[in-house]
Amino acid sequence: MNAVVITGIGIVAPSGVGTEPYWRSTMDGELHVRPIEAFDASGYDTTIAGQVPGFRAEDYIDDRLTVQTDRWTWMALAAAGFALEDAGYDVGGRDRYHTGVAFGSGSGGVEFGQREIQALWSQGRRAVSAYQSIAWFYAANTGQVSIRHGTKGPSSVVVTEGAGGLDSIGYARRTIRRGTPTVIAGGTEAPLCPYSLACQSASGRLTTNPDPRYGYKPFDVSANGYAPGEGGAVLVVEDIEQARRRHAERMYAEVAGYAATHDAHHHHRPATDATQLTRCMRRAIEDARIEPQDVDLVIADGAGSRELDALEVRAIRDTFGDYAGEVPVTAPQGYIGRLCAGGSALNLAAGMLAMRDGVVPAVGNLDDPVPGYGLDFVRELRRMPVDVVLVNGRGYGGFNSTVVLRKPAGESG
Repeated sequence: MNAVVITGIGIVAPSGVGTEPYWRSTMDGELHVRPIEAFDASGYDTTIAGQVPGFRAEDYIDDRLTVQTDRWTWMALAAAGFALEDAGYDVGGRDRYHTGVAFGSGSGGVEFGQREIQALWSQGRRAVSAYQSIAWFYAANTGQVSIRHGTKGPSSVVVTEGAGGLDSIGYARRTIRRGTPTVIAGGTEAPLCPYSLACQSASGRLTTNPDPRYGYKPFDVSANGYAPGEGGAVLVVEDIEQARRRHAERMYAEVAGYAATHDAHHHHRPATDATQLTRCMRRAIEDARIEPQDVDLVIADGAGSRELDALEVRAIRDTFGDYAGEVPVTAPQGYIGRLCAGGSALNLAAGMLAMRDGVVPAVGNLDDPVPGYGLDFVRELRRMPVDVVLVNGRGYGGFNSTVVLRKPAGESG
């Protein structure tokens, strides 16, 4: 089978709108978790989050569409436009059935949904917008991106919470191997409204520290939960032969390996061992037809709680064996919060930019790593050649996903 490559990146994140602003901020180690501004969160246990500053929907989409859609869809449309432009890919310039769309989702259009439910309670059913039926739905981003760009290929949404951004890439690769040359994939989220914060708080996994410096701290001795966030990344995924035929300006990475497992333990409680995450990582490495020692960098899920971080560390150690202490591990999302499905898609982008520039950003907001973990956590910007990256993602409910990226043949540095 032909290789599947990523040719375009589009980013909307708390640390920047656009790929280069995001990447500069990430390399500079800037913390973008701050007190929630969208509403008064003082009555909630969690009061900090990663928010995209100055994002205006009207800068990217027609204002007639903004009234029909939620903030998470505005971000998806903006990021998709960035990704297609970056890839130099014109959907309308080829058979429209040759382009599909697949996004990961965790929360849907919750802000729009809350507003309409409030209208129903306070004013009755006639006050509810007709667009409620499509704006909140998990597949809204897939549908709106497909409509805007006129794609007619296979499209889907995968609802696996924080693993969804990786699962969308796995879906894209399968779709391409079945004959559709291009898939627009990834994910964005905008879960910062009272209803969504209440739902996330019920998991017991959010930080309750009001100081961003001491909130979301992956792999730190002070880890106490995660700060939620909005944004994500959209990627253009293509069959390598098509990318060559159309003279794509760049191929960021090959999607070399992918695997997904489920803990099958308890929907509301994490597994007590790392068996399924370890299995997921090993299967992705096997799928890429490499050995663990071939991996140059691990971008961890970094849940930000002692219990969940310890499980991921155990999985990394079990997967890499004697090499576990030598492979660099990072989790730049500590700077911006966990963006659910958007976060795992964004970590893929970070991995490809690390390959491009030969530089690895630090674990976000990590001050004092747990001594017993024994891993090579990246503590400050590290310059090094990166040819193979393994990215982990975990979703609430027991979902595990791993993607292995590598430089396309002839691009290794």
